[in-house]
Amino acid sequence: MSAFNPIRRNESLPAQVAAALYRISQAVNSMLRVRGEETGFSPAQIQALLFLQYARPGVRTIGGLADRLAIADATASKVADALERKRLIRRKPLAEDKRTITLTLTAEGARKAVSVEDVLADVEAAIASLPEAEQAALQRAAQAIVRRLQAAGYIKVYEMCWNCQFFRREAHPNDPRGPHHCAFVDAPLPDAETYLECPDFVPLEY
Repeated sequence: MSAFNPIRRNESLPAQVAAALYRISQAVNSMLRVRGEETGFSPAQIQALLFLQYARPGVRTIGGLADRLAIADATASKVADALERKRLIRRKPLAEDKRTITLTLTAEGARKAVSVEDVLADVEAAIASLPEAEQAALQRAAQAIVRRLQAAGYIKVYEMCWNCQFFRREAHPNDPRGPHHCAFVDAPLPDAETYLECPDFVPLEY
């Protein structure tokens, strides 16, 4: 059975929703493509800029970029190469492990990231046009679908620390390394890093 089959879709609410989600994904791809044509970036380069703007430092690597964009490491490396040629990122060793090369936005790269971060504005506007009760119901349903797809290995969810099972707020307020604690990596967290996206995020209600 398939959500692409109009007869099947007409008889099944889940198939209708699946088809709607597929169309939304097409719209998002189109938004990325159009913004890329306006700015001189590929869709993957736009996503890479946003990833490097908001991901926590330890995952800003070729492997982290590949995971975030769901692409091969070799493809992620080519995306990084293109951004490096444009002087929007630079490579440097991770302070904690010199063998790991991190990707960091230059000042111009950070400005470019800010300039494209409203790429999903039309999606947000469409959601904002719904009554608040429908927005809340849509959020719960979308999160449940995301968790199911995450468990199946199709996506990796990046979110900030505050609603994560591993986050311990003000665990050691006088520690100069950071007042909070991440139980996943068993390490202190500076306050600023708690507002960055992390691939090890597990929601409190999971």
